[in-house]
Amino acid sequence: MVSILSRVLVAGLAIGFSALPAAAQTDYPRRPITLIVPFAAGGPTDVIARIAADHMTRTLGQPIIIENIVGAGGTTASTRAARAAPDGYTIEMGHMGTHAASVALYPNLAYKPDVDFAPIGLVAGTPVLILAKKDFAPKDLKEFVAHVKANVDKLNMAHAGVGSVSFTTCLLLNSILGIKPTSIPFNGTGPALTALISGQVDFMCDQIVNVVQQVQAGQIKAYAIGTAERNPALPNVPTSKEAGLPEFQAQAWNALFAPKGTPQPILDKLTDALDKALDDEQTRKRLLELGSVLPDKKGRGQQALAALVKSEIDRWTPVIKAAGPLN
Repeated sequence: MVSILSRVLVAGLAIGFSALPAAAQTDYPRRPITLIVPFAAGGPTDVIARIAADHMTRTLGQPIIIENIVGAGGTTASTRAARAAPDGYTIEMGHMGTHAASVALYPNLAYKPDVDFAPIGLVAGTPVLILAKKDFAPKDLKEFVAHVKANVDKLNMAHAGVGSVSFTTCLLLNSILGIKPTSIPFNGTGPALTALISGQVDFMCDQIVNVVQQVQAGQIKAYAIGTAERNPALPNVPTSKEAGLPEFQAQAWNALFAPKGTPQPILDKLTDALDKALDDEQTRKRLLELGSVLPDKKGRGQQALAALVKSEIDRWTPVIKAAGPLN
């Protein structure tokens, strides 16, 4: 009888303890949330993260604090995010580099993008442009192609580190052109863009979110955008097809992720907050003015993001492997 009573008491206690996490989930969040951004402040991922977090903070009733962590093309921060407690209080603004290209670029990657994260939702697509310093000699993309092919040993290319969008998309460009310029890494596309504006580097590939004002002001040259249609934020910049290089199709993306094992009710609250942000007229205006491409309802959710990560890994892996040694 004592044994039976003991088992009943233990079972009752187990049920009580297992109910505690569920109860904690219902009043999430009870304290500030850390949003890890895997690049320096001022870059496109950072800008999009701050715009999304601004509205999500109001929905969730707790501040979302941005933490910029640089290094290894964003994979240092992503490793930290993957290993964080799965309680909804540490999330990450990942992108095409950290959650797709990294698989092929880093053979010893400490995380699996499609396994070690719980998708929250896609935030924005970010078309990529071919850019150069303002006094770069070529007037259009055809001249750019001829010039870099003829002078590749004298030119350098800026990027935000191996695995970053700027690195991967220019790797695609270089592969198409059959060139290997000197590669100059920075701790983010913000610092890389500063170097381009000052003329310290010759060219780079970057997301439109980072460069609209600089292109409009004539601080840098934009030769083409790697999408099928021109972007309303920079309507005078031709598509890569219009400019004579249709093979260059490059659009990155930013999305929110939580560590694997984050309870579904918490994920759903975060997804709902993001959804409300993307429905907000002012938030949409801010993102669209930067040239972002906003996902429709069907393309926003957790399942859609999980599918996107898998498809992007499949897309970029052969591109990167075909480029051969990267150093």
